Amino acid sequence: MNTSSASSGHPFKVVEFAFTGYPVTDLKRARAFYEGLLGLRSGTTWEHGPDKAWIEYELGGHALAITNLAEGQWKPCGDGPALALEVEDFEAAVSALRAAGVVFVIKPMDEPTCRMAVIQDPDGNSIAIHRRAGHAGHGAGEGAR
Repeated sequence: MNTSSASSGHPFKVVEFAFTGYPVTDLKRARAFYEGLLGLRSGTTWEHGPDKAWIEYELGGHALAITNLAEGQWKPCGDGPALALEVEDFEAAVSALRAAGVVFVIKPMDEPTCRMAVIQDPDGNSIAIHRRAGHAGHGAGEGAR
């Protein structure tokens, strides 16, 4: 992230991430996934007519937005960037996602720095489920997957 200012020769300064946005095709289905399965709580919502909206979920000082307002211009894709959600209990998250039939693009794995798996939302957008090393619920005692 560029944090340099105009005084260092750059015309502007980036100060933080504004939001991470994911396009969705079916708002009701997407909300069931993000709110029902992942347990996120919606914050700001802008409704633009029947079945069209921009919905933000506030997470640790950042926002995840889902929207179906830019259909045809912004399409869901599992091959692009992925949001990584830090979870409190990695094993519980993986178990709940498996029970719900969620597609795992990358199966749960243990690395020296973290535990991680990559899933897809109902539109095929990639989401990493993540737990940093050093937090309870990582590494020793849980074993590799």
